[in-house]
Amino acid sequence: MRVATGKVMGGKIVLEGEPWEEGTMVTVLAPDDEATVELSPEEEEELLEAIAEADAGDFISGEQVLRELRGRR
Repeated sequence: MRVATGKVMGGKIVLEGEPWEEGTMVTVLAPDDEATVELSPEEEEELLEAIAEADAGDFISGEQVLRELRGRR
């Protein structure tokens, strides 16, 4: 996993540091003044494990989750 910071310029996110490969999928977390996320070491480890599983393709799609939830009614 790579972490970068940047800012919005002209409606686009401009990252600092080394350029990223064209087409790289990214997740943007934008801090605000009211909400912060603080994780315990155990929660951070769980999050990193979940990200690794998703990166390895070990996940189900949102559509599948919705189908399963609808089937439980």
